[in-house]
Amino acid sequence: RQRALLWAVLLAAWEAAWGQLRYSVPEEMPKGSFVGDVAKDLGLQLPALRDHSVHIVERGRTQYFSLHGKTGHLVTAERIDREQLCRLVEKCVLRCELIVEGQMQVHGIDIEIKDINDNAPSFRDAEIELRMSETTAPESRFSLPRAHDPDTGRNSLRSYELSGDEHFSLAVQAGPGGDQRPELVLAKALDREEAAFHELVLRAMDGGDPARTGTARIRVTVLDANDNAPVFSQAEYTVRVPEDVPVGSVLVTVTATDVDEGLYGHVKYSMKKETDTASDIFHLDFETGAIKLLRMLDFEEGDFYELEVQAHDSGALFDTTKIVITVTDVNDNAPELTVSSKLNEISEDAPPGTVVALLHFQDRDSGANGQVRCSLDGDVPFRLEKSYEDYYRVVTARELDREQVPEYNVTVRAADGGSPALQSSAVLSLRVLDVNDNAPVFSQERYSARVAENNAAGALVLRVRATDADWGQNARVRYRLSEGRKFIVDTESGIITLQEALDFEETRGYTLLVEARDGGGLVAHCEVELDVVDVNDNPPEI
Repeated sequence: RQRALLWAVLLAAWEAAWGQLRYSVPEEMPKGSFVGDVAKDLGLQLPALRDHSVHIVERGRTQYFSLHGKTGHLVTAERIDREQLCRLVEKCVLRCELIVEGQMQVHGIDIEIKDINDNAPSFRDAEIELRMSETTAPESRFSLPRAHDPDTGRNSLRSYELSGDEHFSLAVQAGPGGDQRPELVLAKALDREEAAFHELVLRAMDGGDPARTGTARIRVTVLDANDNAPVFSQAEYTVRVPEDVPVGSVLVTVTATDVDEGLYGHVKYSMKKETDTASDIFHLDFETGAIKLLRMLDFEEGDFYELEVQAHDSGALFDTTKIVITVTDVNDNAPELTVSSKLNEISEDAPPGTVVALLHFQDRDSGANGQVRCSLDGDVPFRLEKSYEDYYRVVTARELDREQVPEYNVTVRAADGGSPALQSSAVLSLRVLDVNDNAPVFSQERYSARVAENNAAGALVLRVRATDADWGQNARVRYRLSEGRKFIVDTESGIITLQEALDFEETRGYTLLVEARDGGGLVAHCEVELDVVDVNDNPPEI
């Protein structure tokens, strides 16, 4: 037992490490019921849950589970009816994903909905009318409507009982799928003059503890002799139809003949309605035997239907045939593209492989129609990587340069394998943040000017100009003179002015070194050559 427990713990740890959790919960549990300790199984920290950076994603229309922010427990968000969710499925499993936004991680969670015995077997019709000829031979068998129990396993339908009359007994046959098919067996010859009617009770029981039961009353009317029953042309009819066949189309016509004459040879048809599903979708013309479509088919909801049709004459003799309708898929669902998480801005020095978005692709069709191919439009520095099952990451493919492209609108497309293919798209807007990777650049490497001597302090000499390809503070340029005590430069504009008057007779020229520095500390230099122009400011000396 200890070894089995150790294996169970190791298996749970291995599944959690690979992003897959499995839990089970009984159906009909109240809202807020505990399902599993997700935080413990995945090693998540409770502060991250409270910051709402971890959340549950379900692809259906109803949110059945939620994550408790304080405890990290997965709990039910709605009361769950297994029979409503998984009417045709033996094992009912709901799937959801847990998204950890900060870590760009996704974990799959499978929750099996366990059946409870909350449904009793029931017959579609509580009153069953049968008509039998008094010449019907003993041991003759008559099909009875089957009971329906939406529960599964031991809680499903298990047995039938018949009570009420010594003329009849019950036989139960096993169908191809293991289902039980009740038949009414004539145990003793009928005599209409002795009894024109027989009242019986058919009881269906499930395997629950305690067991639930359902009943139907059977009224058998004894008729005068009719010695030929209708016979169908085929014991089984098989038809394949695409899911987009128009409403009102005749899918198949069954035919039965009766060699009797008059009313006993007139055949009418009826469908054995064991569930509401078939009667909602198909209509049988009781005179012609034509089966028409009442509403649109959907391959994703049901791809196989089995009907039973009876042909009976006016004397209550009948024959039964089976109609198997297979629905084929049509590419009628475009891929669904969901942006689970994304960045709005990214630094231009982000390394290749940086994740900018997490996407989910899904197509409800099957086969090639449900195979999704995803791609990015245009020549953009991004690529798609598979993350987990139907999840993909958009990552940087190379280094970015804000000075060349400051913003990207990346179009993601999803196309299926149908012909013609259906597709959907989404646009990811991403702004590139600046990094101080460009030094200032002077418009000229060397400047020159001529300045007359004796100009007053503050006189304009010239203006130098440097530009920076970066943005914001990184592009703000300030100027400084490395030397030149008789000159000053405005730090913002680059205008050089005199600090004091010049004297040609003292110095005829100056060479200034100007420095331009941006907000990130990158610098550039240029030289300024100044020639002093002589002015006749000295008289001759004798």
